[in-house]
Formats: sequence, structure tokens, C-alpha cells
Amino acid sequence: MTDATARPVRSSPRPTGTPLRAFGALMLRDTRVLSRELLPFIVRVIMQPLLFLFVFTYLFPRMGGGNGMMMGGGSFATVLLPGLMAVAIMFTGIAAVALPLSTEFGVTREIDDRVMCPLPVYAVALEKICFSALQCIFAALLVLPLAYYIPSTPVLLHVSSWPVFVAVMILASLVSGALGLTIGASVQPRQIGLVFSIVVIPITFLGCVYYPWALLSHVRWLQIVVLANPIVYMSEGLRTALTPGMPHMPVLAVLAGLVGSLAVLGTIGVRNFLRRVIS
Repeated sequence: MTDATARPVRSSPRPTGTPLRAFGALMLRDTRVLSRELLPFIVRVIMQPLLFLFVFTYLFPRMGGGNGMMMGGGSFATVLLPGLMAVAIMFTGIAAVALPLSTEFGVTREIDDRVMCPLPVYAVALEKICFSALQCIFAALLVLPLAYYIPSTPVLLHVSSWPVFVAVMILASLVSGALGLTIGASVQPRQIGLVFSIVVIPITFLGCVYYPWALLSHVRWLQIVVLANPIVYMSEGLRTALTPGMPHMPVLAVLAGLVGSLAVLGTIGVRNFLRRVIS
């Protein structure tokens, strides 16, 4: 007979804070993996800014015997620096999310190991964006010493507002991670190289990296079209914060563009990530 006085067996309560600890554990795991490849990461980040600064701000002025190209009331080096920081942010975010996802969604389905952790599946996607944002900030800061030592003409930097600089850096890094998530979750692994050719390179050259957005007023239709490009707001935001003497987009427009880009790309990226994981 069953003992009527026996108490029902209760499962032990789930410890509080488990999702937060799991999120932190994923971040620590990715940090440890990155620390083992720190040197290749640094080389990958600084190679493009190094070559651009060397050719356009050191070699060209010396070949021409002048003081360097001028644009928008300042030296080309001053114009170029915020754009190169934006490029470093964008390429780092894409490389940190899209390229690993192309492997994780491949034949081996390594993504299944990640989504088994005690986290909602969408939180795994958000962790990828957040961790890539940390890498993007580090990559952008690596460009600053290069701009100090390489150009033959001084780069005139002045942080007009630290809150704006910090906000732009964080938002731009999150947008880059969201862009990487969107690409990685939307494109088949074998097509990643094609995306770089037909998407990443064009939006870089049309992202106000090498010229201020205000100077596009001479080509009005293009000045309006490029507003759909998130790199425009990265470049202009850093130009606003670091080189306030140069023509730049209003701060509110920059912040609105970054927030809007983050909302759109984040939504698309997380939705496609969930679809790929469930399928």
C-alpha cells in the first residue's frame, strides 16, 4: 500500500541568475578563445588602416612634396582617421560574427552545442553581438596610435564631447555586430565571400569613410541614398566627436541613424538566427 503520509518529491528549485551566469560564461569562453589568437586578430585589424595611412597620408604627400591633400578645410589624414576607425569597427564586427557563423551553421552544426546552454536561443544571438562589440571597440582604439605616428602632416584630433564619443563607439560597435549577425544568419556559408564583394566593399566606399557626408551635397541624390548605409553614421559620428572642426552630420541625426540601424539589423539578424537554428 502507498503510504498516505508520504510527501511528494519536489524538484530542487532552479538557481536564480542562471541565464545571466550562462551569458557571462559564453562571453568568457569567447574571450578565452580570442586570447589564444590575439596576435592574428591585431594583425587583421590594423593591416588595412596601416596601409591606407601609409599610402595616402605619408607616401603621397612626400611624393608630391606638399603638405598633404586638403579636404573640407583640413588635411586628408584628419578626414580619414574617423572613417578608418569606422571601417575597423565594421570589418571586425562582420569577421567576429558572420565568419564564425558560417562554420557553426555548416555541416557539423556546431551551433547546436551553443544553444544547449541554459539561455533562450535569442540570447545566444545577442551574446554574439555583444562580444563582437567589445572587439570592435578594441579594434577602433588600435587605429589611434597609427594615426599619431604615420601621417606626414599632423592629425588634428580633439574630443569635443566624451559622452558623444562613448555613445557613438558603443552604438557603432553594436550595429556592426548586428550587421555581422544578419549576414551570417542570412547567407549560406559558401556565399560569404560573395557578400564581401557585392555588399561590404560597396557600402565601405559609399560610407563617408574617405570624405565627409556634407561634401556629397554636390551630388544631392547620392547624399540622400547613402543615408540607408549604417557606416555613414559610424564615420560621421566619429568625425563629429574627434574632428569637430571638419564638416559633419548633426549629432542627433547620427545617434538616430545608429539606433535605427541597430533596431533594424538586430531584428533581422535575431529572427534569421532563430530560423536557422530551429531548422
